[in-house]
Amino acid sequence: MQGLKRRIVYLSLYEGIAITLVAIALTLLGHDPFASTSLSVAASTLAVIWNWIWNALFERWEARQTVKGRSVKRRIAHAIGFEGGLAILLVPLFAWWLNVSFWEAFVLDFSMLLFFLIYTFVYNWAFDRIFGLPESAMPAS
Repeated sequence: MQGLKRRIVYLSLYEGIAITLVAIALTLLGHDPFASTSLSVAASTLAVIWNWIWNALFERWEARQTVKGRSVKRRIAHAIGFEGGLAILLVPLFAWWLNVSFWEAFVLDFSMLLFFLIYTFVYNWAFDRIFGLPESAMPAS
């Protein structure tokens, strides 16, 4: 699976799982279930936009590399770049939505970031195993 179809399937599955996990985590931390679910949907919307931009940039860079494939090092770089950019967007949103300090929002986001770094790595690996690598990562024939 390649191109637009690949990105839509990738994002839909990734964010569907993420919305569920974030809503459950926020509710377990004592936040209102409705606010937790609403925030997870808002965060997911930002994540979808950022994911689209990040993956397009990453694949454009990846296509120019002489070494093809997705090594552990390349997957780690991909996950860190995605999650770092997302944190810049989410900390202010969490602070405002949950009416907490920026420090509390940062701690919350950092905790989720640690989880999502692993989730992103595992998800991408599983996605590539199930659906195959994108053309940008394919070895030349």
